[in-house]
Amino acid sequence: MNKSFGHVGLGLRREMLDDILNSAPNTVDFYEVAPENWMTLGGRFAKQFEQLTEQHNFVCHGLSLSLGSSDPLDTQFIADLKTFFEQHNVKCYSEHLSYCSGNGHMYDLMPIPFTEEAVMHTAKRIAEVQERLERRIAVENVSYYAAPGQEMSELDFTLAVLQEADCDLLLDINNIYVNSINHSYDAMSFLAAMPTERIAYGHIAGHYEEAEDLLVDTHGADVCDPVWALLQKAYELHGLFPTLLERDFNIPPLNLLLTEVQQIHQAQAVHQKLQRGIA
Repeated sequence: MNKSFGHVGLGLRREMLDDILNSAPNTVDFYEVAPENWMTLGGRFAKQFEQLTEQHNFVCHGLSLSLGSSDPLDTQFIADLKTFFEQHNVKCYSEHLSYCSGNGHMYDLMPIPFTEEAVMHTAKRIAEVQERLERRIAVENVSYYAAPGQEMSELDFTLAVLQEADCDLLLDINNIYVNSINHSYDAMSFLAAMPTERIAYGHIAGHYEEAEDLLVDTHGADVCDPVWALLQKAYELHGLFPTLLERDFNIPPLNLLLTEVQQIHQAQAVHQKLQRGIA
């Protein structure tokens, strides 16, 4: 694994700031934030955040770029992102392969129609964002609950966008598992088809079981055993890649979150041991 920001990460939330500033855990190599939640902060939070970005590696995972929207790209927002990334030495920027605007801003990530037209439209917008930021970005395979106007599979759509835009991939392991249950496809086959060379880093998270055939991607629970198993399979298929734990609500004390961070380390250690055995 040759990534400049480390092997194992944690999504940073404001309630963690004091704990991390007082005693940064040595098991966390990098942190991830949504830039929209930090770009406009002032006062104590801004000072604390600047202190952290001076001391630790950071990546950003966006919420509002709305890559699949028919609305024009917000070029001022992209310019502000570029300034923010330079100010805080952000190592990688990722966004969702979705949209959240259309005649106004929505507060949900909506699925892009799985069509050839949408592939070309979305890829063109990703390419423009990369040009304006002067850096490659990664797009995340997203969870979705309906596929309006579907003409191709989620897998074919995702691969086509990555190829046409020539961008990187944020590989979300939980989203693959959630979608495989909700849409009755084989998670292993989807995972195996992901382009190894485009994986910038990965996400792992928990979800809510609404029913046996309906999982909701909440990031509000512990990671379940099938998702841990899928992560181990991902390392087997694609080699080690930086992997980050997401937790957006029902956030436990930091010491409990770090037990799951340690599980990522253990999964990577298992893979390295197996690789040494093969060699």
